[in-house]
Amino acid sequence: ARLEGNLRETFGAFETIRFESVGPALGSEVGQKALLAVGLASLGILAYISFAFRRVPRSFRFGTCAIVALLHDALLVLGVFSILGKLFNIEVDAMFVTAVLTVIGFSVHDTIVVFDRIRENITRHAGESFSAIVNHSILQTLTRSLNTSLTTALVLFALVLFGGLTTRNFALALL
Repeated sequence: ARLEGNLRETFGAFETIRFESVGPALGSEVGQKALLAVGLASLGILAYISFAFRRVPRSFRFGTCAIVALLHDALLVLGVFSILGKLFNIEVDAMFVTAVLTVIGFSVHDTIVVFDRIRENITRHAGESFSAIVNHSILQTLTRSLNTSLTTALVLFALVLFGGLTTRNFALALL
């Protein structure tokens, strides 16, 4: 009411077409649903990787490592946005939740690419130690991961600089 009064004094009469407000109840609901989504997705990823890598010894560890990497990446984005929110008043909204879920998807994809290469190299290099196979597999996928990440980062950087306000925080979170 106070805002409308100030606007009337400054600009004259106007008609309010639509007013939306997101209260703490809705924010809490979005947060709970996002955590539930991440939890269910983590269980699904664990089951998928355990099944897909069932011929690899201790495939359950592969799934656990993928979930640890996924949580690391998500917490990194949350931490950076906490700092940005404190310093620059950047708000967490539905686009941010979408961005965090997208980061989780990218994280799992990159992890599975490396794990798949490890699975292939275990059969190709049967006599080598596991650490040598893992090192070789990471080196094989490193160029691809760097190229993909750099080209994506260039596009996201352009979106942060030249994109609209509605996509800026989304692009910043992905960046």
